[in-house]
Amino acid sequence: MTTRRTTTRITVDSARGVFMISIAAELAEMHPQTLRMYEQRGLIQPQRSPKGTRLYSQSDVDRLRRIQEMTTELGLNLAGVERVLALEEQLEATRRRLEQLEQQSSDVRAEMEAELEVARRTLRGELVPISRSSTDMVRASDVRARRRA
Repeated sequence: MTTRRTTTRITVDSARGVFMISIAAELAEMHPQTLRMYEQRGLIQPQRSPKGTRLYSQSDVDRLRRIQEMTTELGLNLAGVERVLALEEQLEATRRRLEQLEQQSSDVRAEMEAELEVARRTLRGELVPISRSSTDMVRASDVRARRRA
């Protein structure tokens, strides 16, 4: 008789708090007290279990590693780390806002082009561009009137 071995994979959201402080500290290669200090400074914000136990997510562990990299390899102090993280958050917010504005611009442009197409069909070729390089339109009769004058 052969036994069949099955493997079950569990996927956990990287933002879900699943590691207790001792495991998170080990994964980030730092002392648990360092994690507590970073929490006091606002550098990290672990989730809490119903009983108040700190629960760190994979994202938290990644952030702890990044903080450690900035302090050890780049020589930043914690004030510098705080500033870098704040600037990165600001940059990300600006990037998201730019994407929103680009989408709005694209939507408005598509709407304008659709309205222009309706106007062209309605006026049956009576609209012409002001110049070859322009997208601005005028009535053909207005152009003829200017040429006569």
